[in-house]
Amino acid sequence: MEKRAFRLPGFAALLLLLVLAAVAVVVVVVAPGPATITVTSVLGAVVVIGATGFVVVNPNDAQVVQFFGRYVGSVRDAGFHWVWPLTERRRITLRVRNFETQKLKVSDADGNPVEIGAVVVWRVVDSANAAFGVDDYVRYVAVQAEAAVRHMATSYPYEAHEQGAVSLRDATVVSEQLTAELAERFALAGVEVLESRVTHLAYAPEIAQAMLARQQASAIVAARFKIVEGAVGMVSNALERLSEQHVVELDEERKAQMVANLLVVLCGDRAATPVVNAGTLY
Repeated sequence: MEKRAFRLPGFAALLLLLVLAAVAVVVVVVAPGPATITVTSVLGAVVVIGATGFVVVNPNDAQVVQFFGRYVGSVRDAGFHWVWPLTERRRITLRVRNFETQKLKVSDADGNPVEIGAVVVWRVVDSANAAFGVDDYVRYVAVQAEAAVRHMATSYPYEAHEQGAVSLRDATVVSEQLTAELAERFALAGVEVLESRVTHLAYAPEIAQAMLARQQASAIVAARFKIVEGAVGMVSNALERLSEQHVVELDEERKAQMVANLLVVLCGDRAATPVVNAGTLY
């Protein structure tokens, strides 16, 4: 887990080291001798070693500090700082990043091959885990993001065949599920998932034409069902109004003929051609 590293203001530490260096020079000039040389050597060593503790932290960056392999903390505050000398510092960016997966070819829950791609918005929130939890946190994010997208694609069908069922085309539900799975996978690397979205979703080329024909057939059947349902209501309403207003008295055979004619006109996909009957129906 990330912890705060010991640090001092960089300019104050620099001023102190300059003062020590000036004292060493003055001592050598004013009182040369064996004792003076020893004191000057000690002060010089302090200045040289102390100079190794300066570090610059950029905005939205963190410096992970190690002392001979031991993690001693992280510096997040932007500016010029002084930390323990003889330490190793590693820069970890805390900026928000985007990662877009390739178009992955997988099989959905129904076994149909589909192409799917997603974009993930993420950032590092724990610099210690990002530095030591995984070997390369950027590469780790890329691999785990593609693995999560593949797993999600195999968990849902491309299209829902039942009312209320979840499919890959339900963007809100799928995004929430993908974000939750990515957050669990990225926790080891100290990475937070801000958002994830499916950017590409389509059937694989080898079955795309067949699935398109299936979708068109389903749409035609649904449209025809709606048309027939509306036509039946219109015919029923017409017969009721004719009877209520006593416009014409029709027996059962004539009603059947009228219903057939109206249904042909209302349900046909082409304009009806009227035929004028100058005589009787018989």
